[in-house]
Amino acid sequence: MTTQVIKRWAPLFFAMLFSTLLSGCGYNDFQSKDEATKAAWGEVVNQYQRRADLIPNLVNTVKGYAAHEKDTLEAVTRARAAATSIQVTPAVLNDPAAFQKFQQAQGELSSALSRLMAVAEAYPNLKADTGFRDLQSQLEGTENRITVARQRYITTVQDYNVQVRKFPTNLTAMMFGYSVKPSFTVENEKAISTAPAVNFGK
Repeated sequence: MTTQVIKRWAPLFFAMLFSTLLSGCGYNDFQSKDEATKAAWGEVVNQYQRRADLIPNLVNTVKGYAAHEKDTLEAVTRARAAATSIQVTPAVLNDPAAFQKFQQAQGELSSALSRLMAVAEAYPNLKADTGFRDLQSQLEGTENRITVARQRYITTVQDYNVQVRKFPTNLTAMMFGYSVKPSFTVENEKAISTAPAVNFGK
């Protein structure tokens, strides 16, 4: 009878023991932190896409008042095309080179937008245009959301990376293939905090 009881409950006992060991070594924490970084990254990507979606209308509106600013308009269009051509998946978070390429493209788009907004300030009729002011407001709100999403991602990745590096969870990271994820650099943060300026005329 005792042998039968042991056979019956042994699988459950070992399952509970295994679960406890995994929890103790940080495996379960890695699961939740990894998913958190993916969610935070997804929000960053969503906000950048929101910005990209605004650009065609913004360019067309500016073109209506400043068609001869051809170089600036084309620069924004090219930068948008380059930024949106990059395939962005959660796999980017495990590829520092791909992450850098994505961020560089977004930085170039931010710079191009800054130049466009600087040009727009020289055209009073454009600044007074209702459609332009609406796009300006949407762009400003989107830039703010990008900043918030990036900061949330930075914090989430920092939490995850500490888990990867510290002992003894670094042993679990090596065993299961969890590696440090790339984040935005100080230079990236300076760029996003100064581009583009879209609050003129308020």
